[in-house]
Amino acid sequence: MGLTTLKKTILPIKGMSCASCVSKIEKALKGVEGVKSASVNLATNKALVEHDSDIKQSDLVKAVEASGYGVLSEEKKTIIKIDGMSCASCAQKIEKSLSKTEGVLSASVNLASQKASLTFNPAVLEESDLEKVVEDTGYEVIREAKETIAEFKVMGMSSDHCAGVVKKAVERLNGVEEVETNFANSYAKVSYDAGEVGVRDIVKAITNAGYKPELIESEEEAVDVEKAAREKEIATLKRKFIWATVFAVPIFYLAMAHAISSSLLPRFLSPEYAPVTFTLAQVLLSIPMIIVGWNFYRIGFPNLFRGSPNMDSLIGLGTSAAYIYSSFAAILVLLGRDPNGQYVQSLYFETAAVIIALILLGRYMEAVSKGKTSEAIKKLMGLAPKTAIIEVNGAEEEVPISEVKEGDIVIVKPGQKIPVDGVVINGATAVDESMLTGESIPVEKNPGSKVAGATINKTGSIKFKAEKVGKDTALAQIIKLVEEAQGSKAPIARLADIVAGYFTWAVMGIAILAAIVWFLAGTVFGVALIGGTFIFTLTVVITVLIIACPCALGLATP
Repeated sequence: MGLTTLKKTILPIKGMSCASCVSKIEKALKGVEGVKSASVNLATNKALVEHDSDIKQSDLVKAVEASGYGVLSEEKKTIIKIDGMSCASCAQKIEKSLSKTEGVLSASVNLASQKASLTFNPAVLEESDLEKVVEDTGYEVIREAKETIAEFKVMGMSSDHCAGVVKKAVERLNGVEEVETNFANSYAKVSYDAGEVGVRDIVKAITNAGYKPELIESEEEAVDVEKAAREKEIATLKRKFIWATVFAVPIFYLAMAHAISSSLLPRFLSPEYAPVTFTLAQVLLSIPMIIVGWNFYRIGFPNLFRGSPNMDSLIGLGTSAAYIYSSFAAILVLLGRDPNGQYVQSLYFETAAVIIALILLGRYMEAVSKGKTSEAIKKLMGLAPKTAIIEVNGAEEEVPISEVKEGDIVIVKPGQKIPVDGVVINGATAVDESMLTGESIPVEKNPGSKVAGATINKTGSIKFKAEKVGKDTALAQIIKLVEEAQGSKAPIARLADIVAGYFTWAVMGIAILAAIVWFLAGTVFGVALIGGTFIFTLTVVITVLIIACPCALGLATP
């Protein structure tokens, strides 16, 4: 039976005025399942709670609020990367869901950068809760890899037993997730949590086991998963568009060629001489189109049924209407129940096929364009060096930049980039700080001078003490500011998002109204409509729905 890990949480309480308030809050907290002890201090207005690690802070906050008191709110900002947004109404839908979530103080979703910028109360909910809200809305969250991977050449391994010794030595370290060893090529691969253990600890463990490790590859902690997701999306859309074009072009030719000249189609594909073959060819060519465009239906219809339709809903409705009617007409033709040739002339398979192909082209071009919005951040990230030289027991040791810790003595030679922020303790040099200040003239640095990561050491060698590493460096703060700026919206964009929230309902309302007007015109008022009242009315509905899909509001809002 495993031991339950206990966790301590301090809650700032508001509204207490006497000892009975303290007793009431303590009783409420102790009533939460998993709470081992609760102590409330009236003088400091704080509650110290010891509880099982699987209990969320939000559960404790709710218990305090249920007893009639409050917990002072804190603010925390985060950025969530989202995949699957295709229009302004998608962004508006996610923003609305997040804004309604208890504990969210502000939410802004940007379609162009595919990010949600959030300010929330960490005492009420966690980042994982916000990610779940996005996923429950029908979209995907792009999560950064939490594991770091390091690969080593391990000299001295001569058998499987040696490989096993190395594996066990590394597995004993806290924070190591997985170890793979292979004596045949003297190889070891370690997956670990960089917050608990570092490459230096792994090297030391292997060395103490009697072997000589050499780092051959180390992946950065912050793997660019967003870029990988974007590239995958672009490749998928490109592939789908190519397949859509392959089938849309022949079906469009079949449907339109005979309207220009009967000589453009061979006799066995002519709707006049071979209506069955003509119809069957269109049916077979249209099936792959529905498969290629399945995402429109998979996303569009569930959103419609949930009462929050988007552009995919319009595409799904329009192409489905065309396809369902065409299928009905095709069945009549194939069963020989179209002696006058009325239905063979009323197939709209090419409408659905061409629309899907064109929308996929638009989505592909949009994805390529959106992929460029994060280039500025990628260039900023590229400014930082990948490794640093630190002093360990009087000797120089090159380590990944993620392994540099506060207090480490870092050595920088002429021409090298300074890896992290710190203060010079030995040596004198001139540093090019143009990436920070824009000033091209190098700045003199002497003992006691501050240096910033990603700036370039020009003349002399220096030693400095690392003061700010990782997300605390000046460069990391600049990157964070750029990300927040990209995630924010101008007032006009917010107005456009609000309009987009009602846009799809308005389009569907106009389509229904247009259908009623033309149906009454053909049946009640006797207006002669091309193809008959039903065919003409259906064409009008499809036209309204489809024309609204690539609208200026949906494409130009970002």
